[in-house]
Amino acid sequence: MRDKRATQKDVALLAGVSQATVSMALSGAGGSIPAETLEKITAAAATLGYVPNRFAQALKTNRTMTIACVVPDITNPYYPALMRAVQQVCEARDYDVIAVNTDGLAAREARFLDWARLGRAGGVVGVFWTLRALDFRTLIDSGVPVVRVESKRKTTGPMPLDNIFVDSRAGSFAMVRHLIGRGHLRIAMIAGQGGPQQVRVEGYAEALAQAGGVPDVVMDDRFNEEGGLRAARAILARPLRPTAIFAANDLMAIGVLQAAREAGLSVPGDLAVAGFDDIPAAGLVSPGLTTVAQFQSDIGIRAAEILMARMAGRAPEGGTAVEMPFRLIERQST
Repeated sequence: MRDKRATQKDVALLAGVSQATVSMALSGAGGSIPAETLEKITAAAATLGYVPNRFAQALKTNRTMTIACVVPDITNPYYPALMRAVQQVCEARDYDVIAVNTDGLAAREARFLDWARLGRAGGVVGVFWTLRALDFRTLIDSGVPVVRVESKRKTTGPMPLDNIFVDSRAGSFAMVRHLIGRGHLRIAMIAGQGGPQQVRVEGYAEALAQAGGVPDVVMDDRFNEEGGLRAARAILARPLRPTAIFAANDLMAIGVLQAAREAGLSVPGDLAVAGFDDIPAAGLVSPGLTTVAQFQSDIGIRAAEILMARMAGRAPEGGTAVEMPFRLIERQST
């Protein structure tokens, strides 16, 4: 005979609390429950092997136990650590996490909104390149909270849309100041279309102008190695080439390293190269890539915690903007 599956009532009996308290605690809405009680409930659930019935929970709350993590390029090494961190936090609260890839295209981001409005996601953590705050109004009004991961501070006033960001402009400014401190003033920047390129270019231009340099920005339609290789080839073919190239992300910077090898240039002897993001490959390429670290795991954890608090009714009435730190990581490429 199959063993009886543990229920919330069983957990309540073992923990010595009411079933309503167990329900609140295990649904993530236990913000007012004492820590000692939460520990008893968690221990009782583990002892009994309690597994929540997510289908029943969804029927009861009229909300799916699924969180959507939306990214513009699932193949970009920047995003896996962020998505894994979101999953870690949400699964601990009995939510499943699904990844949604949009390629940063307006049509796909809009299609995601339509999909989510059908009740297929109970909450959203996402990087959106084309959607604006008001685009999320109907989704939020339908009871689906959203946390946006941004490249600069964005506020949404009374609308309960949460934002978490790293100041990419400041990070870019710091990187260019580092290159100037290394004796470079002819510094070119390459960037791809879409995403955080605008604020990163702004930081680059500001730092260069303060030092008396002239901005030199080359844009490509791809924000990856291919785009970086193509843009760097064009720059290095000039009669007077720059002494340093700053790429708007690490994938493009890796493309620059390839272009430098093709041109027979040593890095950093003939050309300094810097990137942004500190993806895992940044420390593995040769020479190691100087870059700006954004600590994707920390961003994912904090974003998911903000989402869980909003879903549990423990967030401010209006929107929030939480800033996360960056750090310049100096390696051999500069």
